[in-house]
Amino acid sequence: MPFQAPRDAAVIDIGSNSVRLVVYRLEGRAIWTVFNEKVLAGLGRDLAKTGRLSTDGVVQTLQALKRFRAVLEAVGPAETFVVATAAARDAQDGADFIARVKAETGFTVRVLTGEEEAHYAAVGVLAGAPAAVGVVGDLGGASLELIRLSATGAGQGVTLPLGPFSLAGANGAHAGFDGERVRRLARERVAAVAADFRTDTFHAVGGAWRNLALLHMRLSGYPLHVVHQYEIPAAEALEAARLVSHQSKSSLERIEGMSKKRSETLPYAAVVLEILIEQLALKRIEISAYGVREGLLFEAMPPRVRGLDPLVEGCTALGARQGISDDLGPALETWIAPAFRALPPLFGERDETLVSAACRLSDVGARLHPDHRADLVFEQVLRAPIAGQSHAERSFLAVAAHARHATNFNPPELATLERLLSPAQLKRARALGATIRLACDLSGRSPSLLAHSRLALDKNHLTLAAEPGFADLLLGEQTSKRANTAAQHLGLKSKIITG
Repeated sequence: MPFQAPRDAAVIDIGSNSVRLVVYRLEGRAIWTVFNEKVLAGLGRDLAKTGRLSTDGVVQTLQALKRFRAVLEAVGPAETFVVATAAARDAQDGADFIARVKAETGFTVRVLTGEEEAHYAAVGVLAGAPAAVGVVGDLGGASLELIRLSATGAGQGVTLPLGPFSLAGANGAHAGFDGERVRRLARERVAAVAADFRTDTFHAVGGAWRNLALLHMRLSGYPLHVVHQYEIPAAEALEAARLVSHQSKSSLERIEGMSKKRSETLPYAAVVLEILIEQLALKRIEISAYGVREGLLFEAMPPRVRGLDPLVEGCTALGARQGISDDLGPALETWIAPAFRALPPLFGERDETLVSAACRLSDVGARLHPDHRADLVFEQVLRAPIAGQSHAERSFLAVAAHARHATNFNPPELATLERLLSPAQLKRARALGATIRLACDLSGRSPSLLAHSRLALDKNHLTLAAEPGFADLLLGEQTSKRANTAAQHLGLKSKIITG
């Protein structure tokens, strides 16, 4: 599918703990965050005690929404979604608050039911990881939404009063954390639905669990600080959650990047994760950076766009900003993919998707200085906020992007690559990058010129062949050097057929 002209969309999410504005750039299936502002207003802080919204939280939320109105008027997105979740739907004065928002800011707020919140969280997870199966858990300030994902999509969701503000009791989260009382409450509330949500894989959505994941990365010395699709074995997640739930507030505040307000609520999230691991028999936790907000955007896309691969589309969008031809990526795939199918699979069914994605990244960095291009492109590809890829796949594409621009393999983070990729995967990525480099140099990045040559692999050779009348295309010292390099990475010899 050709690269689509970008458009902007915005989501305002009025949650129990935070109110947030995110402005997205949508490029077909690709979703990019271009502005993100959050205020930890604590709208639902007093719900357990009074049944009403926090007075201070209402003031802070309205102030934030007025600022968000000014930002949106300046940015002018094509569409804006404004939603509220547990605090607004559960509070006695929730309807009055929504009316006040309308009167003072002009925003018409859609208050999501618990089932709708669970649904959009699940759709958001699928937007970021289309093959996801298991159970989604979206933890907010007042509630936890659970919904099962299967090969047919999202099932029926439930909402439970398991957010920090619901578990804190009448005195509120700031009054002190009573771990045993919170565990007892959480265990009772999860037990009521546990039989319906037992699973191997738990897709964790929400800021508190993202913070737990970042903490786990620090504790384990994990080298790639990208939370999306970060996987934690359940035993390790349980250990990290117990560590957090037994820390004092002052100890949590000393953790790098931890805010004072987040340190008040994080122990509650940790206990909830403990109980979920215990009662749902979880084997692994996978963090999703996508949730309700992205679910709203994704569901509004046309079905044909939703059906596209997010990794390929994200790489297409990233490459389109920097390249010289929108057609180059697909042309490279047509040239390279059939030959690479002859190789043993290293990522299962994902091998062809990775070849397609790497071809779309061929011109990333085209406008950078050649002395620094390989390293800068490597860093960009490794950490780009492109969905639909595991951390190993990120590393594979970063290596291929580096090898596309550099003959000497000396990437900035070799230790990271060696931890996340097998030697065979590392070697294959270098071979793919070298083959892309061969194709680009051979054709001058011209899809029409590339189409007059063919690439083939067998057990002994990487073979280049030209159509009759185009032999000069393959002649020259540089083409031979590039072919030799690609062949060497594949453990083959190169062969050029000019007639």
